[in-house]
Amino acid sequence: MPFRRTIFDTPCRIEIDNSDAACHAHVELADDLPIYPGDRVRVHGEPIVVGFGQSAVFERTATIERATVIERLWTRFAGHFEMTELYEVSFSPGRIAS
Repeated sequence: MPFRRTIFDTPCRIEIDNSDAACHAHVELADDLPIYPGDRVRVHGEPIVVGFGQSAVFERTATIERATVIERLWTRFAGHFEMTELYEVSFSPGRIAS
């Protein structure tokens, strides 16, 4: 239904790398499920700690909560205004006083 949230669980894979070459965490949902604007993804399980210089892969369960049509449209609309915050760059002539 377009005006009702859909909630379901799916397996996911978490890949974490914490090294001097890379520092990232990726979550891959089973069957490459697409995530749309306004959707929520909650990965279940204990907090993950990976020490420096290590990488790890975990299998977990994620709950996907699909946004309604109105929420999806609002998220897209509001996202355009949030994007402008990235453009706020200031270039000041001269040196910074210390």
